[in-house]
Amino acid sequence: MVWLVKYLLRLWRGRSPGSHRSDAAETPVPAAGATELSGTRGPSAAFRGPVALLAHQARYDIRASLRNPRARFFTFFFPIVLLVIFTGVFGHGHTTIDGTRVKLSRFYVPGILAMSTVVASYANLVISIATLRESGVLKRRRATPVAPAVLIAAQAIATVVIVAIMATLLLVIGKVAYGVGMAPAAIAAIACTTILATLSFACIGYAVSGLIGTPDAAQPIVQATTLPLWFISGVFIPTTNLSSSLRTVGSLFPVEHLASGLQQASVHTSFGSAISAGDLLALAAWGLAAGAFAAWRFSWLPSAQGAGA
Repeated sequence: MVWLVKYLLRLWRGRSPGSHRSDAAETPVPAAGATELSGTRGPSAAFRGPVALLAHQARYDIRASLRNPRARFFTFFFPIVLLVIFTGVFGHGHTTIDGTRVKLSRFYVPGILAMSTVVASYANLVISIATLRESGVLKRRRATPVAPAVLIAAQAIATVVIVAIMATLLLVIGKVAYGVGMAPAAIAAIACTTILATLSFACIGYAVSGLIGTPDAAQPIVQATTLPLWFISGVFIPTTNLSSSLRTVGSLFPVEHLASGLQQASVHTSFGSAISAGDLLALAAWGLAAGAFAAWRFSWLPSAQGAGA
């Protein structure tokens, strides 16, 4: 009601002769970067500083991911379905994790968590970046005053948040439905491993997306680079059931180190024994190498307008 009265008064003053000049002189000019709307909206995120701008961009990326039907299906629904299927069919069997004999239900909870982490931080990112670049969206983003580092950092934060939500869902389902409980120290180790893996696979996603020329090629490349690894990296099948040659091949790729690190954490109760330093180093090495390659090869422009720019 107050704003309506003020609005009517401004209209009345505007009809009065000679009022235009006085109104113009009395109306303050908004500062650069501030919103021109009065009322509930305050200064823009850019005006409040780089941290606020980063948070604003991260919120946008999170909402975009949650509103994407394909990303929602493969990030949230599909891993839960696989956990239910594998645990229901094979969960009564046994395997060995880090010298400890456990039921396969305990094996599948961290294994499916590893898969969902890769899907959220690598697969979805590759498809999204390739599509945005080839459709010209990244080119328009690059032309804005927002620094590229803010856009990339916001995407990384959004990916970590999405993975954290998915990890919480899987751990809760594993505990409630299958009795796969974990000690607080083990959950802390899982969190550390998952965060590092998320950032590493995001770097790999940026590196791979720079090699894709068309959005149609993104999905097949993602499937070709992940599907075989689910079977030889301890995600669907325990590595103890594989031949030595397949175990050697699987250990060359980061998926095996992520699955191994999460599974080791699931069978220990102290943080020191739950953390796998070797797997963390391997994930960090992959992330640094992929990040360096992405910085050299990544392009904001569609491939037809100059790849590598």
